[in-house]
Amino acid sequence: MTSVEQLLQSVSDVIWGYPLLILLFGTHLYLTFRLRFIQRYIGTAIRISLRRSSEGAGDVSQFGALTTALAATIGTGNIVGVATAVAAGGPGAVLWMWLTGVFGIATKYSEALLAVRYRITTPSGMMAGGPMYVLERGLKQKWLGVVFAILTAVAAFGIGNMVQANSISSMVQHTFSIDPWISGAVMTVLTAVVIIGGIKSIARVCEALVPFMAIFYVLGCLVLLGMHIQTVPDTLALIFQSAFSGQAALGGFLGAGMKEAIRYGIARGLFSNESGLGSAPIVAAAAQTKNPVRQALVSSTGTFWDTVVVCAMTGIVIVNSGEWLNGLRGAELTHAAFSDIPVVGPIVLTVGLLTFVFSTILGWSYYGEKAAEYLFGPRIIKPYRWLWVVAVLVGSVLSLPMVWTFADIANGLMAVPNLIALLALSGILIAETRTYLWNGNLDADMLFKDTKDIKE
Repeated sequence: MTSVEQLLQSVSDVIWGYPLLILLFGTHLYLTFRLRFIQRYIGTAIRISLRRSSEGAGDVSQFGALTTALAATIGTGNIVGVATAVAAGGPGAVLWMWLTGVFGIATKYSEALLAVRYRITTPSGMMAGGPMYVLERGLKQKWLGVVFAILTAVAAFGIGNMVQANSISSMVQHTFSIDPWISGAVMTVLTAVVIIGGIKSIARVCEALVPFMAIFYVLGCLVLLGMHIQTVPDTLALIFQSAFSGQAALGGFLGAGMKEAIRYGIARGLFSNESGLGSAPIVAAAAQTKNPVRQALVSSTGTFWDTVVVCAMTGIVIVNSGEWLNGLRGAELTHAAFSDIPVVGPIVLTVGLLTFVFSTILGWSYYGEKAAEYLFGPRIIKPYRWLWVVAVLVGSVLSLPMVWTFADIANGLMAVPNLIALLALSGILIAETRTYLWNGNLDADMLFKDTKDIKE
């Protein structure tokens, strides 16, 4: 098993080298400037996202699509992933995660816009979309769509299933001494109850669960920071300094260097908010929306809440606690940081992780299912759902390093064809944004114009 973990780590090191980091962060920056800093519309986007009414053709409301996407993104990346980034890359990784979120808003916007723009209606009357359809219908490269779908269908078991199940079983065992098989079995049953009903069942659960879990967790972080408010300014200064030097200013801890801070910050940022990964657009394509830009704005708020708010809070709490200096990693590091609140702290963390994990498993089940459907047709849906349920139990007892490394590899491989499509179709992004947003037609209902009619 050790040799397998070492092999996976070697593959991950190659994939997550400078070329992919430059491609990912470079795409964030490129789209930010080409879209005239689309982040300035985040207030408008939040206002639209809170509407639950039907606003056009689609399977679920815009709010339902957003909460399902948030369910898939707000997961262990926000808790264990941040801790892993700090442990491996030092406090500076927190800033790189945050910057990945800020600039990633433009990429998340772009992904969703193209997903709605090129979505299709299946024979059963359901919507289907995402990078595989964008690559096939927009870029005219079906083979790349097939590659992306294969990676997504398989990768979902890592990032959206086994990593999540593994993290919560470890946390429950550490906090309550409950065997991973038991917690895994409970999660397995709950997952089966929800996902067998498909996207509408998933969206209903996520609409109720996501707002509660996010507010509950953020309040816990605010209480922790309030208890140690006197050290927060020094913590922020340490995060900024370490991001560019790789050396901590306090505690005598020598970070692995700026390269590691950037690598783990961006990698965990992608794992957390999935901007550029191409997963969230799959559910964005199912949204009831008047035009592609409206749903693109709604989807972009997911990255804002996930990384700019939740990940930043977790990172500041962990660095502020000083526990990262004690050699702790993953869930144990986050648990130690939250233990500053006697009794209540570990409970807040455990409840937060439980809800984060469960919702992520639900959201990613839909992503993997739609990718499998693209490859094999609707007959694969039910077998895939049951295979997904079994994987929850299996993931609960796998080793953490292997699962995390597998997820990193899958993320990197998925991102490449999606980023290619975003860059190649940037002219479409500009044209659609000009038509609906810059020209003041945000409430217009003019979906599905022919691509050949769209000129920059």
